[in-house]
Amino acid sequence: MPILLSNFIEVIIGFSAGIAVGAGYVAFITVLGIVPRLIQLSKTEMFLNIYTACILFASIFGTYLSFTNSTWNYSVIFLAIWGLLQGIFNGMLAAALTEVLNVFPILYKRIGVDKHMLWLLMAIVFGKIAGSLFQWIYFVKQ
Repeated sequence: MPILLSNFIEVIIGFSAGIAVGAGYVAFITVLGIVPRLIQLSKTEMFLNIYTACILFASIFGTYLSFTNSTWNYSVIFLAIWGLLQGIFNGMLAAALTEVLNVFPILYKRIGVDKHMLWLLMAIVFGKIAGSLFQWIYFVKQ
């Protein structure tokens, strides 16, 4: 009986922690304003409930994957699409955080290169792409 009770308490604590982390993550995304900005740019206000449900279920699914030892036995094409979507989301998250904090405009004005902002942003983008490709080709393929 004590082992069963201990396992039950661990499940409750793990589930509660997952819900707390997921709720904090969703609140962070909401504060950054990614979803409203995407809805505004794509003119898809009628899908607001679907966007919200997707964020909720993705957070719960991510919490589930964090606490289990589940494996992915999918094709390389599916995993490539999955990785592409994750990369797009992470890029949008970084861009939203940068936009909220106005990091690049302030930095570029202080160092005096605000006239070349587009070129500097493109250099950052291509540098990140090259760095990611280098890491995957050199370190992961060995």
